[in-house]
Amino acid sequence: MKSYIVETKELKKYYKLGDNTVKALDGVNFTVKEHEFVSIIGKSGSGKSTLLHMLGGLDIPTSGDVYIGGKKLAGMTKEQLTIFRRRKVGFVFQNYNLIPDLNVYENIVLPIELDGKHIDNDFIMQILNFLQLNDKKEALPNTLSGGQQQRVAIARAIASKPTIILADEPTGNLDTVTSHDVIGLLKIIAKQFKQTIILITHDNDIAQMADRIVHIEDGKIVNERDL
Repeated sequence: MKSYIVETKELKKYYKLGDNTVKALDGVNFTVKEHEFVSIIGKSGSGKSTLLHMLGGLDIPTSGDVYIGGKKLAGMTKEQLTIFRRRKVGFVFQNYNLIPDLNVYENIVLPIELDGKHIDNDFIMQILNFLQLNDKKEALPNTLSGGQQQRVAIARAIASKPTIILADEPTGNLDTVTSHDVIGLLKIIAKQFKQTIILITHDNDIAQMADRIVHIEDGKIVNERDL
C-alpha cells in the first residue's frame, strides 16, 4: 500500500477584503500518494493556487495543517521553510522563472548549488537527454522557444530529487500542442523518475492527463476522481 506523501487536515486560509472575509480555503482535507500525478482544477479564485502555495510552504494557513513526506510545516521558521522548499519541493511556474544570464545547465543546477549539495552530473545529463535538451545545455533562455524554456524549468524542478513537484499553470503561456507535450512529459517523468506531481490548471483537457482530478470551488474540494 502506498503511503501519503502529501496530506492536509482542515486547511483554512481566510483574509479580510474591506469588510468582508474571503475564505480562500475553507477546511480542505487533501491527500496525495507517493509517485501519483494529481491535477487540481478550478476557476480563477476557486482556491487552487492558494492550496498549491500552502503545500509549497509559500504561504501560512489561518488554521489546519500541511504534511509533506510526513513532516509538519506548521511551526517552521522562515529559514527552515526556505531550506524545506529548496530541498523537498520542485516548482514549475507559468512564467518559467529562468535566470536570463545563466545558460540551461546553470539554471538547472542553481538550486542545488545554493543548497551547497553535490551535483549529480550523471542524473542531470539523464534529465537533459530525456527532455531533449542535451544540445541546448549552453544556450541562454532567450534563445529558446516557450516549450523549451518550460522543459528547462521542469529539469530544474527534478534535478534536486525533491519529495514533490508543484506545477502552477505550467502551460499558461504555451499553445495547445506544446501544452499537451509538456503535460505528457510531466506524466512520463512521474513514472520514469518516481516523482509525485501536483498540477493546478483551469483547463479540463490538461487536467484529464493526470492520474486523478480534484475539483475545487469556493475554497472547498467538491469532488475527485481517478482516471
